[in-house]
Formats: sequence, C-alpha cells, structure tokens
Amino acid sequence: MYTEVAKKLLSSQSTNYRPFTPFPRASERASYERLPESVKRNCIESAEKNLDFVFTEIPITSFMEFRRNGNRINFEKLNFSKRYALNSLILGECIEYKGRFLDAILNGIYSICEESAWQLPAHNSYIRDSENYPLPDITDPVIDLFAAETGALLATVSYLFHEELDNISPFINKMILDLLRRRIFEPYMRRHFWWMGNGDEPMCNWTVWCTQNVLLSVFLTDSAFKNKPDIDGLSFDDFKKEVLRKSCYSIDCFLKDYGDDGCCDEGALYYGHSALCLFNATQIMDSVTEGAFSHLYREEKIKNIASFIFNVHVHDNCYFNFADCSAKLDRVGAREFLFAKAIGNEEMMRFAASDFRKSSENKNEEVLNLFYCLQALFTTKEILDFDISKPIIHDNIFYKSVGLFIARDSKFALAVKAGDNDDSHNHNDTGSIILYKDNHPVLIDVGVESYTAKTFSDKRYEIWTMQSAFHNLPTINGVMQHDGPSFKATNVSHSFGEISQISMDISNAYPEEAGVSSYVRHVSLHKEKKVVIEDKIRFAKGNPADNDYFLSFMLYDGPKITGNTVALSSASLVFPENVALSVETIPITDPRLKWSWDHDIYRLIARPSGSEVSVEIF
Repeated sequence: MYTEVAKKLLSSQSTNYRPFTPFPRASERASYERLPESVKRNCIESAEKNLDFVFTEIPITSFMEFRRNGNRINFEKLNFSKRYALNSLILGECIEYKGRFLDAILNGIYSICEESAWQLPAHNSYIRDSENYPLPDITDPVIDLFAAETGALLATVSYLFHEELDNISPFINKMILDLLRRRIFEPYMRRHFWWMGNGDEPMCNWTVWCTQNVLLSVFLTDSAFKNKPDIDGLSFDDFKKEVLRKSCYSIDCFLKDYGDDGCCDEGALYYGHSALCLFNATQIMDSVTEGAFSHLYREEKIKNIASFIFNVHVHDNCYFNFADCSAKLDRVGAREFLFAKAIGNEEMMRFAASDFRKSSENKNEEVLNLFYCLQALFTTKEILDFDISKPIIHDNIFYKSVGLFIARDSKFALAVKAGDNDDSHNHNDTGSIILYKDNHPVLIDVGVESYTAKTFSDKRYEIWTMQSAFHNLPTINGVMQHDGPSFKATNVSHSFGEISQISMDISNAYPEEAGVSSYVRHVSLHKEKKVVIEDKIRFAKGNPADNDYFLSFMLYDGPKITGNTVALSSASLVFPENVALSVETIPITDPRLKWSWDHDIYRLIARPSGSEVSVEIF
C-alpha cells in the first residue's frame, strides 16, 4: 500500500518535496498569541513548575540495574522525568517568549545530549528477543522506541528555537545535528533493526512508533538547518528520499499483521503507539510530498484501524482491555480527533472532542513526545469549537481477525475474546469475558502489572495477570490455558439482534494434560434484560466424576454470597444449585494496576458438580 506510493514518488522526476513546517516556530508570535487563553495559562503554569528542575545525570549503574535484577522502573523514571520537564519548559517558552525558561531549556538539552545512549536498558540489543547488553556501545547506537523519541524531541527543539539557540551559541544546534547524525540518521541507514520489517516477520507497534519519530527527526532537521551533512554517502536530499522509501516498506510490514477489520491485537493501550503513530507517519510523508499519501485515508483498512479505539470504548476513560492493557486509559485528544477527521468519521470526532474536554479532570502532563504536545496546542480551538451536542453511539461489532465480540444495550456493555493465545502482548485469555452494567465494572480483565524483565521473558506466564486462572475462564483438571497460535477457539459463531450472542469451543486453548475434548462456551446478551454464560464440558477420558474443573470470575466489587446468588453493587450473578461458590481477595499493590482499580479486587471460584453450568447476570 505505502510502498506503491513511494515507488511512484521516487520514479517521478517531477515530484516536489516541500519543507516540513507543521507548526509555527517560536518566533512566529501571532500563531501563539491566538491560542486559547486556558491553553496558554496551562503551558506557563506547567513550565513554572519545572523552572528549577535539576537535570541530573543518570548513573551508569542505573542502566545496569535491568540486567542485574530486572528492574526497569528506576532508570526509566530518571530518563523520562528529564524529558517531561524539558517539554513543559519548551512549551512555556513558546507561549511566553521572554527568555525566562531558556536557561532551564539549555540545561535540559545538554543533559540529554550528554547521555551516553538514548535507548532503554530493556531494549539494549541488536537482535530481536536476544539478551540485552548490560551497557550501551556508544560506537554502535541502538535505535529503539525511546532513542527515536529523543531524536524527535531534539529535532523539534532545533525547529522551534533554531535562531534563538544560535544567538546564545552556534554550538548548540551544531551539537544536536551531530548527535542526530550519529545516533539516528546513520544507524537508520546502516543497520537493519528488527522493527523495520523483513518479509513475513511479525511486527508490532514498534514499527510505526519508531518510523514516525525517525521521520520527525529527519524532516524537522531538514526544515531547521540550512547546511546539512551527507548521510552514509548520500546528500541530505537523497537521504530524505531513502528514508521515505524505507519508512513506507516498514509501514507495509506493520500493516500486513493487521486484519482488514483494523483490530489492534495489542489492546487499546497500544492504539496510541500503533494506529496514531501510523497516522502521524502518514501525515508527515503526505505533507512533504504535497498530498501523495492523502488517498490512503479512504482505504477501508486504514479507516478501520483509526476507528478501533472508539469501538472498544466503554464509557468515560474505561475500555475493553484485553492483552497488556489497563482498564482505564488517558483521555483521547488531538491525535484521535485528527485521525477521525482524516477518515471522515464524525462520530469518532465527537467522541474525541467530548473526551478532550474532560482532560482537565485528569490532566496528564507526562507526555514524552513534544510533537504530540504541539498537535494538541494547535488543535485545541478546533476541538473546543466542534459540536458535541449529539449523543455518541457505539455499535455492536465483531473483529474476526482477533475474535473480539462486542455487544451493547442501554444497560450492558459486553466483550468476549474468541481468538487465540498468540496476540502481541498476549494473555492466555481465549474465551474470557468483560462486562459492565450501567457503566460499572462487573466482570473485569485485571490488566498488567508494571513491566519488568520477566514480563518479556520465557517466564512471562508465571505472572498471575497473564494466566487464564485469573481471567473469566475455567481451569480444567488443575491445568490452565497455554500460549501460542495453536491454542485457540474453534467453531466460533456469532449474531447480533434482540439476543446478541457468541459461541465457541475453547478446549484447544488448553494443553493435552488438561484432559478436555470439548468445552463449548456460549455468551448471550438479552437486550435490556440480562447476560447469560452457558458452558458445557466433555472430558477426554475417564469417568466425569474422576475429572474436575472450576470457573474463575474476576470481580471489581466485593461479592456477597447468599445460596446460589452473588450480589455485587450493580449486578447479581445467579448460579445453579449444583455449583459451590467461594471467594478470595486479591490485593492491588502494583502502581500500574492501581491506575485501574482503586481498591482490592476479588476472584469468585465456581465449582460445578456436573458437565454443564450456566450463569445469569442481572
């Protein structure tokens, strides 16, 4: 798709490549002065908070900590906090433009430029899924997600304040350009990092996330600097064309792993790092080629990718959160609004505009990408002027590529996962259920704890949040589901109507030692009345009495069990009389889980005495 556009561009002698000028430079005062007063005030206040921020160096032993004990949080906190502070200072100076924040900005620029490497310790390798080196090799830079982010940040600084920095000293921009050349441009040309794509090799959000930021680094540098170096034997103009060609190839490698329905198998959290990075990469290339990529927004697949976040939204900041995704996400905003606008989806524009207006309730100043901040700055007025008076309506949908079934009415919002256990950021959750009633969580997907070395190792499924026993699923003869593409649902069927329903056999999601030949799960939403879960099991061998199984139900509310009824604050679960019920409390102590769950959660265990069980939820 993208590669075809690139081929036409590169073969044409008449193609004009325009300078990339997405936003006004800081010296172009009229544009900044026209911004809404609330936006300007927020930027100034945020910058003032960071005026005395100390840009400390990061001890190399902090980098080594990941290899030593698997902790990645300590290094990342030091690394990210510097970039958060610098971004806020830059925006404050753009708004005020009195030089008050320039010294602090200089401290931030030099602190980041003096870092021995920009990649995270957890990404410090050259071969995919290989062991990370304990220290960076400064002679052979790694372009990972956050090296690319840093390159984009520094390129944006030079774009915004090029003359102002030169007036302080011509060495500042010179230093930035030299580091961009050595750490981003030349490695991008000389090395094949796995995320660039290679034939059928599966890709993930890394591909478009890194590509977006490489494009930002290159084309903002092109606009900021008059005299630019040759890169790997190419003039900068020829280098730009090669970057565009390689970027298009990478994007197509990314797109091949998406179904035409646009479902993000990494979960709603990664929409911002996948679909929205695809959008920005497209915008950058479209801008510098005078609209050569704009027709791609009419492609059904691109439109479906854009709409995913709207379709998995439940209410407020709550989402259906399969895979490594929290149940609550940051508010959507400018990028979602602009992507929806590009594909002509007014319903999603209204959703984004409505959610954006709530952002002051839960303001998140911790944004690593300065370009995103500028997008929000210069889109705010359009968003605030957009008509949100019509109600926002979410349709039922089935994402065949991932097996994600979503059905709704005015009371219930139901999602069922009927795919396999080979998703990117996979949890063993085939057949699991998420249910809200009256916008309150009933059956939950716990989410994922803070990332450590173990999260992305061969011990991933030792982590409880990844295991099927801590999803709304059965455990059979003491055996949980297994990970891998062959562990999947079969005989999947669904329909929508007065009774919206999905049926599947999840027995293949379990390894042979589970001793199950069939496990049919049928979940139905009876419009405005109830949700029914009906399970039927057949064991592979032996007398059914010699086998056993139990069902886990992950609950947000503390349950009260009376006979065969489980009462929650917003719903009741009614079981047959032949089901033994018990409950355990699961403490929520991890910071990432606390974002979604503001108190402990509960696991309800249901032990049927027969081969069939049904649960009605009112």
